[in-house]
Amino acid sequence: MNHSEFVFELPRDPVFAEPWQAEAFAMTVSLHEYGIFTWPEWAAALSAQVKIAGASASGDDYYQHWLAALEDLVTAKGLSRTGELHDLTEAWQRAAHATPHGAPVRLENDPQQVGAAKP
Repeated sequence: MNHSEFVFELPRDPVFAEPWQAEAFAMTVSLHEYGIFTWPEWAAALSAQVKIAGASASGDDYYQHWLAALEDLVTAKGLSRTGELHDLTEAWQRAAHATPHGAPVRLENDPQQVGAAKP
């Protein structure tokens, strides 16, 4: 093959349907690069999530499984305590609902955080 004949085309469709999917992908790559887990560990965690009953045959929930696998590994590696990610997710959701339209969502907007000690 003549290398001058090789043409690379970028995909025309977005690679990620939502920004959070790209962020989850980037976090996974970063955690691997920091040595938190190996690619075989990642593959096993993601495979376990994708095999869970109820997974979409179309794959439209792939990044939901990706995120669940990442959360499992982060917890298993001791970077987060069990339930901590769930609690933080709920706090961000409450903060988003309490934030006026157009304003940045901040965790301190969570109504349950009012008066709580800030880290």
